[in-house]
Order: sequence, then C-alpha cells, then structure tokens
Amino acid sequence: MRYLTAGESHGKQLTTIVEGVPSLMPLTKENINESLLRRQKGHGRGKRMQIEKDLVDIAGGVRHGYSLGSPIAMVIHNDDFKHWEDIMGEDPISDDQDIRRKVTRPRPGHADLNGAIKYGHRDMRNILERSSARETAARVAAGAVAKTLLAELDIHIIGYVREIAGIKAEEFPEMSMSDRAQISEESPVRSLDPKASQQMMDAIDLAKKDGDSIGGVCEVYVEGMPAGIGSYVHYDRKLDGRIAGAVSSINAFKGVEFGIGFEAARRNGSQVHDEIAWDKERGYYRKTNRLGGFEGGMTTGMPIVVKGVMKPIPTLYKPLQSVDIETKEPFNASIERSDSCAVPAAAVVMEHVVAFELAKAVLEQFPHDQFPKLKAAINDYREEIRCF
Repeated sequence: MRYLTAGESHGKQLTTIVEGVPSLMPLTKENINESLLRRQKGHGRGKRMQIEKDLVDIAGGVRHGYSLGSPIAMVIHNDDFKHWEDIMGEDPISDDQDIRRKVTRPRPGHADLNGAIKYGHRDMRNILERSSARETAARVAAGAVAKTLLAELDIHIIGYVREIAGIKAEEFPEMSMSDRAQISEESPVRSLDPKASQQMMDAIDLAKKDGDSIGGVCEVYVEGMPAGIGSYVHYDRKLDGRIAGAVSSINAFKGVEFGIGFEAARRNGSQVHDEIAWDKERGYYRKTNRLGGFEGGMTTGMPIVVKGVMKPIPTLYKPLQSVDIETKEPFNASIERSDSCAVPAAAVVMEHVVAFELAKAVLEQFPHDQFPKLKAAINDYREEIRCF
C-alpha cells in the first residue's frame, strides 16, 4: 500500500491517491471527514481553521460504501482559493505581475531558501505553498483509510499530547483505549491530564500575546497489533524504523522515540528490557512495556507507544532576521498566516501517519486482495501465535 499527495497550501485543492487497499473493505467519506475535522481543532490554531472546513470528496476507488481494490482518489477543496486565484492560478502572467508578487525573503526554519536553491526558484512562494503543513490534511486523508482498515481488524490507535512548552502531562499507563480517545478529544490541547491542559493553554496564550510560538511532544498509542509484524532480517523491513522515518517526515517534527525512548540511555539493562511471560488466555506477553511494543524491528503484541517531538512553528509575528535573495540586504522575514501552537493538531497528523505504516505492514504480511480474506487470515494468525 502506498499513497501520493498533490496540491499547494492556497491552491484549488489537495489530492490524495491511495493504492493497494483491499477490495470489499467498508469505507465512507464520513470515516475520512471525522479525521480531517479533528486535525483542524486545538487551542492555538490560527484563523485559517475558521475560514474553511476540510471535507473530502471520494473521486474513485469506492462504490456503495466499499473499496473496489483500485486506487482510492480523494479531494479536499480549498474554499479560500477564490481569494488566491490571481496569485496561485495556473495561467501564465506578465513579467510585471510576476515581479510584484515575488516572495524573496526566506523565513528561518522553513524550506524556503533550501528549496529555492534546489529547484532554481527566484519566487519562494513556489516553495512555501507546497512545503506548508497544509499538506498534512492530505496525509490525514490517507491515514484515515488506513485507520478504517485497522479498526476493522480490531487494531485501534489514538494520538494525544504529552507535552507543550515544557509542561508535561501525567502518564496514565492503565487508562483504557476508549478513555484515551474520549478524554483527549474533549481537551482543547488533546491532553489526558486536565491540570496540565490548563497550564498548556495558558502557555499557548502567552506565546500568542508575545508573537511567538511553542512546540511539544505528541504520543500515539496502539492496541491490538499482533506480535511478529515487521521483520528483523533487513534494515528497511524493521517496522519501528519505518514508523520513525514517517513520523520525522511530518512538518516540524525533529525527534522520535518508542516506549521510554531516550530514558533508556540513563538506565541499566535490567531496568530497560521487558520480561516475558505466558498464560493460557493471552499467550506470550511482556510484564512491562518499556520498549513501546517493539523488539528486533517487530511488534511484541504489547501496546505500541511512540512519541514525536514537534519544534515551535517558525512563522512568527515577531519575525526573525533573514536576507533578501535579490538584494542580499538583511530584512525581517515575511509573515504568512500561522498558529502559535499546532501540537494538538500535530498529534492527529502523527496518529494517521503511524496508522498508515501499521496498515501497510499488515498488508505486506497477509493475503490482501480481498478484505474478508485478510480479516480471516489475521484472525487465524492471532490464534496461531496465542498457542505457539
């Protein structure tokens, strides 16, 4: 299974094509719209979330509520395009118009300057429109298809916020999946800790008042993934490695860890590795889950716990200094519409990015042309490893 996205931040639409979804899988646009609307929520979001609501049109690959086995095409229209058509339209313009519209001042922390150098653009709007985090809406659409597949296989996933601006939420290792989903959805910052939620909101408000931005840590939690998904035999088949790569590819993400992550460097081995146990009902399990559901690049059957670090958004209302690429003179970087904190939204993006990698790994391991056969195969596998 794979996907492609196309479209610019202020262009006509975002397009997602997902290939490799089994036929006969239940799928409706409501499955996808729910995820898209969750991405737009969160304390600290900017005005764009008020301008338009992201809703999907399924343009191919689904008929009467079921996947066909052919590529699934999805479109998210940009309602605000009517205000940008003269700037973002595909028709040629005069040289005079081109000069007046150029963005020549790269913003620190963005792809602007590096992308302009790579692709030879003198107008950096050609870079910033595609490198914008707006593209994550298209990735969430792809992940929503994957989440639907996983849910039908009794694999459930939720993303929430662990930390914003150094304010850490308390851990709740025994909290049920349903409670994690409900509590995080009710929190304006997607935190499981009500006390920390208010402190996080206060920090976001202060950053906004100061014209600054703040980052944080997101966590994705997965239950129901059977043991032995992924592989140890080659670097690019290790599932935790593939998840780490996918998470670090999300805009503004700068670090990934599983389970206790970097804390493992500060502990002895006896306080890191998870002891193995067995009982008749569960089969093999781990007494702890410090490694976050992975050993040797494969799932252990324990809950998958992965964290991602999001840096503060680099578009600031008190902009940092930059250099105009035409005049080479120093200037304050240009300002594009932005959020003071997008960590709550990023948790939803990360949830869907991880979901896609998990679904992809499942499809690689089991017969997947027809969804009913996939479901039967994975249920048989669960029983097999329980009795191993």
